[in-house]
Amino acid sequence: MGRHFGNLAKVRHVITYSLSPFEQKAFPNYFSKGIPNVWRRFTASFFKVAPPMTVMYLTYSWGNSVHEQGKRKNPADYENDE
Repeated sequence: MGRHFGNLAKVRHVITYSLSPFEQKAFPNYFSKGIPNVWRRFTASFFKVAPPMTVMYLTYSWGNSVHEQGKRKNPADYENDE
């Protein structure tokens, strides 16, 4: 019934190396390099992302407040009604 998925093509002159996952460290340099790298990446992107998001939030909240004010009835329009 044909070839199996792992043996679909014969590749020549390609050498691959691999290391068993049991011989690797699960979290190498997690505290010494990982956490400072996360902090560096956060501070590098925060000032690019936060200002537009803040502007959009303020615009959205302003639009909602204007919409709510527009839905109200003006009491001055009904002063002379009986």
